[in-house]
Amino acid sequence: MRIIALGFLAGTLLVQNADTLDGLTVAGGLGVGAAVGLRLALAQGLLRVQATRRRVGIALTAFAALAAGVAWTAWRAEVRLGDELAGALEGVELRLRGRVAGLPRASGPGWRFDFEVEPDTPGVPGLVQLGWRPEGGDADTNADSVAPRMLPMPRPGERWALTVRLWRPHGFANPASFDYEAWLLERGVRATGSVRGPGRLLDEQSATLMQQVHRLRAVVRERLLAALPGGEQSGLLVALAVGDQQGIDTAQWEIFRRTGVAHLVSISGLHVGLVAMFCGGLAAMAWRRLPALVLRMPVQRAGALAGLAGATAYALLAGMGVPVLRAWLMLLVGALALFVGRHIAPSRVLAVALLVVLAVDPWAVLSAGFWLSFGAVAVILAVLGGRVAPAAGWRGALRVQFAISFALVPLLLAQFQSVPLLSPLANLIAIPLVSFVVTPLVLLAIPWPTPLLLVPADLAAGWMMAFLAPLAALEMAVVERALPPPWLFGCALVAVAMLLLPRASPGRLVAPALLAGLLFWQPPRPQEGGFRAWVLDVGQGLAVHVQTRAHDLLYDSGPPFGSSTDAGERVILPWLRAAGVRRLDRLVLSHPDADHAGGAASLLGSIPVERVLAGQARDARERADWSERLGQGREPADCALAPAWQSDGVRFEVLHPAPEGPPRDQASGAHDNDASCVLRISAAAGALLLTGDIGTIAEAKLIARQAPASLAAAVVVSAHHGSRSSSSTAFVDATLPEHVIHSVGRRNSFGHPHPEVWARWADAGARNWRTDAQGAIVIEFAAAPGDGVQVSAVRETRPRYWHGR
Repeated sequence: MRIIALGFLAGTLLVQNADTLDGLTVAGGLGVGAAVGLRLALAQGLLRVQATRRRVGIALTAFAALAAGVAWTAWRAEVRLGDELAGALEGVELRLRGRVAGLPRASGPGWRFDFEVEPDTPGVPGLVQLGWRPEGGDADTNADSVAPRMLPMPRPGERWALTVRLWRPHGFANPASFDYEAWLLERGVRATGSVRGPGRLLDEQSATLMQQVHRLRAVVRERLLAALPGGEQSGLLVALAVGDQQGIDTAQWEIFRRTGVAHLVSISGLHVGLVAMFCGGLAAMAWRRLPALVLRMPVQRAGALAGLAGATAYALLAGMGVPVLRAWLMLLVGALALFVGRHIAPSRVLAVALLVVLAVDPWAVLSAGFWLSFGAVAVILAVLGGRVAPAAGWRGALRVQFAISFALVPLLLAQFQSVPLLSPLANLIAIPLVSFVVTPLVLLAIPWPTPLLLVPADLAAGWMMAFLAPLAALEMAVVERALPPPWLFGCALVAVAMLLLPRASPGRLVAPALLAGLLFWQPPRPQEGGFRAWVLDVGQGLAVHVQTRAHDLLYDSGPPFGSSTDAGERVILPWLRAAGVRRLDRLVLSHPDADHAGGAASLLGSIPVERVLAGQARDARERADWSERLGQGREPADCALAPAWQSDGVRFEVLHPAPEGPPRDQASGAHDNDASCVLRISAAAGALLLTGDIGTIAEAKLIARQAPASLAAAVVVSAHHGSRSSSSTAFVDATLPEHVIHSVGRRNSFGHPHPEVWARWADAGARNWRTDAQGAIVIEFAAAPGDGVQVSAVRETRPRYWHGR
């Protein structure tokens, strides 16, 4: 069974890393047939082999499982992708009927929710995600709309008639970034969009069991919040009760991340297992005291059934989301094994659970929770199993906790590029508090929401936060490392497995060296005299990371994403962590507009920055939003006054605005955009020109002021995202690049890049690139003049079969 489970897992991974599904279902099916046929021939003695029959049989079984994993996963993917939004319906106003699915989530002044569409509109998928804002505002944009009031919350199970605009799933595509499209695919959401205008409520009654469950979850949430008005940890308590995490703010999540206790506030295997043990233990205690019941069913089976029933009810109340479903399936397999009364090795139970989870959810392998949960269980089995006298009590708990914290280091680095060093200490206090105090009180409060239960739970959660906050504030709380390459990650997993072996096992002394290689590995940087640049996919905005042999510069920080997050937090910082960048030598903000400086505050609050340069810095005090983005007491130097500098053989020069000029030319009527800081980065292989949002007036000034050689560039990031007001014919002729890159948001309302601008660059011989369609653009300037410039795009170098579907 273990060989079959691992083979099926390998087949699933092959498909989920494929760029196309063409032929995979057929190939997998043929592989299964061939392996089964050879296995039967071997069993009948029709096939003669030199090796032992047992080894050949194992190899054929593993290959059959792998082929089955390929066939099953590819078939499931084809079925799910087939439920797609017709291309002709993208952006078209449609009148749909359907029911609200799941718990709606607050989004600015409106709501975001899943919507189960009735099958009466051809070309529309069965499940879509909608945003609904007052006065018909488009909720599928980055910025929050300003509205006088919140909309009433659509309740789960309600049937509505809505006018919507839908689009196929699309997310940012950056190296080592969260894949939003894959996340939607796993949940079965095949289109996103926004509600236009008021809707019409058709029916308030829920139609299906899960809709009724979601309605109950909403009621429980409202009752808990009403019973604990003003509770400091009410969001955490609601998350433990019904799995709704929107009440946990960003600061709390950062504390959980830095202390490694996020698993305690996200309903997972720990909580589902805890409820199962609680219910099973109570049932077994009562069962033993009734001899008539014991004669009908053994206590062990009764406890297993009661535990499974309690865990099922809790999983449903938590919404039976994908992570909860995985945990429940693992528990189901274990409970069934216990119920049938057969002695099954725990590793076989884990293998069966792995098979069941992959069969139900082949996209689980794309989730960090899948690997962390199965990895943690495997470590527990390795630590407690196969020992003559395993440690019990608090010693056993400590051994397990330290083993899990140590063994999951490679997975944490691969998934999050960080390891919470104080996780064992934090969990030593947080796990007992959450498991034996907070969670039981919250569960008891679900049928009886009273302050008598919720106030102590809130106090206990507050004590936990008071203990965790100082730990999270310590600089040593988290160690961050670059994203390891696959081969090094594989070596680290082997090292962990070796260290979990008994002490006398050979080769254990080699394992620490392999782990040290993982912790101290750094991605290769450009050679002296060369540089590398990433035009990150941040939507309708700009962020360019430039790296030389020993220095890092960021030009612009992307836009805000609503009122609570921005490109700095969601895109740039995760990328810098994955790239192994721990500090920035310079942050250059071309001008104060939100789409260029919206992520500055997140960056300056999270990563050391040696120097900040900005366009229009001399009149920054006039703009309150500018000072808010930079933080109090952090005033940038004016980029117009910055002299040219050298870093590792690469020259950086500010070409515009001129030092003697005012920050804005009011006499000529020039827009503030024309005072954007224009930066030219040149090396032996060529130059990169970063132009901010300058328009044709500033372009003309640049041409008049600079020598022709100073404007020539191999790569240009187009001014103002390819706006029609920029990229004049004279400027195109003056720069004559090989490549021009447009940093734009998908479906942006400005129509960037403008078709005339696109054609103008193309006619000049430049290849056009755009981040919305191709993802982040990577530019490599070689150290030697003859090696030239190489440009590539993430969606082209790392394609997945679901991209664009």
